[in-house]
Amino acid sequence: MGGMTISFLFLAGIGGGLINAMAGGATLITFPAMLMAGLPAITANASNAVAISPGHLLAAMADRAKLPAKSMRFGVLCATALLCGAVGACTVLVLPERLFTLPVPALIGFATILFACAPKIQAWALKHKYVADSASIGVGASVIGAASLYGGFFGAGLGVMLTAVLAIVEVGDIRTIKALKNVLASCVSAAAVIIFVGRGAVAWAPTLVMLGGALIGGYLGGHLIRILPTTWVRNFVIAAGTVMTLIYARQYWF
Repeated sequence: MGGMTISFLFLAGIGGGLINAMAGGATLITFPAMLMAGLPAITANASNAVAISPGHLLAAMADRAKLPAKSMRFGVLCATALLCGAVGACTVLVLPERLFTLPVPALIGFATILFACAPKIQAWALKHKYVADSASIGVGASVIGAASLYGGFFGAGLGVMLTAVLAIVEVGDIRTIKALKNVLASCVSAAAVIIFVGRGAVAWAPTLVMLGGALIGGYLGGHLIRILPTTWVRNFVIAAGTVMTLIYARQYWF
């Protein structure tokens, strides 16, 4: 890698870390950055997953006071996230490159729309929340499994998906829901990372550069979120996701 590429990936990592800490949606920035650095799409996806993997775990640890008590339900949800995240990651690796790149613009576009609509989705989910204990473990595991399968495959928008479904099927205030979301997203991420690393799908040089930037960005974001509104971050992510969707639609579809 040249100096320009290293600087670009490092800055993208910082931006991704900041965005994840303040609003979520880092993959909409970091995955295209990996592609722009010249990595093939599947390698870029795997490398990006490793580079931003600490984000959800750090967020969960930062708000560990709100983590749910250990229970069979909690264990089942974590196991489901791990298993389905691994299945999603394995699916990526068995696909031919062309079959993965074909839906990339749609995936980025879908994640951008999901991110843009996140506040309304979460508000709707909270409004239609089940009463305590009305959602069985099976129902909870099913919806978490579907979201985790997508998360292992691509990952962008996973946090929004998990927050929305957890707000419907789990009991607790929004802070508790977000803490559980971070734990489950960490499980999905861990499963995907193990699969990608074990199969040799990760390009380590760009991954480590971006990871270093993401750790710094996450630390800075954890402080900035206390004093800055997240609206400008959300608007930037939405704009960037829209532009990336158009760029990759032209590249892969036309």
